[in-house]
Amino acid sequence: MQKKSRLTLYIIVALILGVFTGYIYNIKVIDDLNKKISVADANIKTIDTRLAVLKDTTSTEFKQLKSTKISQTKIKADNNTTISDKLEGFTILSDIFLRLIKMIVAPLVFTTLVVGVAKVGDIKAVGRIGGKTLLWFLSATLVSLLLGMLLVNFFEPGQTMHLALPDSHLGTDIKKSSLSFKDFIGHVFPKSFFEAMANNEILQIVVFSLFFGVATAGIGDKGHIVIKAMDAIAHVILKITGYVMKLAPVAVFGAITAVVAKEGLGIIATYATFIGEFYFSLGLLWLIIVSAGFFVLKGRVFKLVGNIKDAMLVAFSTSTSEAAYPRVLIELERFGCSNKIVSFVLPLGYSFNLDGSMMYMTFASLFLAQAYGIHLSFGHQLSMLLVLMLTSKGIAGVPRASLVVIAGTMAMFNIPEAGLALLLGIDPLMDMGRSATNVLGNVMATAVVSKWEGELGEPELLN
Repeated sequence: MQKKSRLTLYIIVALILGVFTGYIYNIKVIDDLNKKISVADANIKTIDTRLAVLKDTTSTEFKQLKSTKISQTKIKADNNTTISDKLEGFTILSDIFLRLIKMIVAPLVFTTLVVGVAKVGDIKAVGRIGGKTLLWFLSATLVSLLLGMLLVNFFEPGQTMHLALPDSHLGTDIKKSSLSFKDFIGHVFPKSFFEAMANNEILQIVVFSLFFGVATAGIGDKGHIVIKAMDAIAHVILKITGYVMKLAPVAVFGAITAVVAKEGLGIIATYATFIGEFYFSLGLLWLIIVSAGFFVLKGRVFKLVGNIKDAMLVAFSTSTSEAAYPRVLIELERFGCSNKIVSFVLPLGYSFNLDGSMMYMTFASLFLAQAYGIHLSFGHQLSMLLVLMLTSKGIAGVPRASLVVIAGTMAMFNIPEAGLALLLGIDPLMDMGRSATNVLGNVMATAVVSKWEGELGEPELLN
């Protein structure tokens, strides 16, 4: 059995074991704690309702209710802390793996992109490749957002919720994404290369790498030694990637066990309709992405999807597409994509082409509007789509990044922020699907641009 096949098998086995272990752990250890949290939540909601109708904030009843709310909030926080402590042994397995992956991503993006751009050499060629790349990214983003909007209107998963509008002072602790143009510019252009590397700011690293690569090509023969050094460093990092990927099944086991242990399988039953409709929508998006790839790559597209199944499983299990980045880079070059195209397109994709996250943003935002009975006209929905398209660019492919953007957008359309509480419990389950979809979208974009540029060679034969 090939090493790739064995890794796939180990990851699938880890997934199954993680679900089983998490279910048992939930019943035996976590369930009682979750019940206490649910009781405290219910009490807090009741108190908030009573506080909202009390006008005299100096009354004895008001002070007693505030005191009771504080004690209930403490009970909830203490039990959440206890759950986190009891799951620490599992989460640390995935944390180690993700930390090692993050250790690799920034230097890998820098070295491979510098080599890629320097090999392209001509600034006009860089612009041409960049133009084709952005054309695909914008098209994929629009399709993902629009498909999410159409399907959530077709399924109407929020209509059965019939939630009352909450008081304006109720909210969540999710930080809203800033919509200011200044913040966006600050997220794109680095003030320090080392700060960008330390914070894994992929887009800032890409900008510096583009300048560095073009300048390296511009100094002629003197730049050859830089290119050779960067190429050698990139290969060292890819070798490290091989070592780190051996830990993937262990990380998958820890991540899945922690999610199932904390939420229980009951969360799937409670939100079965919403989860099922979202994953059906992701399936349609996959079909569209693969069909678009087939139009350019023909039959080779199925070979490509087969090659990246390990990377997609890792992204699915860990709920972050970044975890799959080093593996995807290797598989694309084995597929026959040019190193310079892969090095250029893939890092950009991790900031500008998160197809699964795009679909989730419109799907989740309109789901919450439906749940509160808020009617949004077609024009308002298109406005939301365009806002999400702009505000989402540059978000990291990491857990809960989508929720941050949704929180910032909801206020613009008078959708209660408190509705995000509906999504918090199931967000890890949704994040798995959208992270895997992000990987598929970026892989397809890179392969298609390679084909458009005439840089797609024969696949590398594995022993």
